[in-house]
Amino acid sequence: MSDSMHELILQHQFLFAGVLVILCLLLFCCLLRAFKGPTVADRLVSVNMMGTMVMVIIGILTIMMNEGYLADIALIYAMLSFLAVILLTKVMIGIHKEESVSENGADDNKENGKENS
Repeated sequence: MSDSMHELILQHQFLFAGVLVILCLLLFCCLLRAFKGPTVADRLVSVNMMGTMVMVIIGILTIMMNEGYLADIALIYAMLSFLAVILLTKVMIGIHKEESVSENGADDNKENGKENS
């Protein structure tokens, strides 16, 4: 291999390493948002974004390490991440419905108590 080709490969390795560091920092920021998020929607979006970033990290590692099996792992992780977000959304919708039903039931009981008095 010529020196220019070796230098190009080395530059790509440094570029990929820099991108991995930036993605890890962003992943940490998303983790903070998932814990601290003021609403459930913020938490769900941050969990989804973390899954996407992990897939990108695995994709970059696939290129850096020249290992094809990592691409398969990234695809499997994409499916699991999607299903996890759908499941969390269903759970949160169910919890929200239960809370609204219990609040409406409590309001009805208060109104019925006032009418009986």
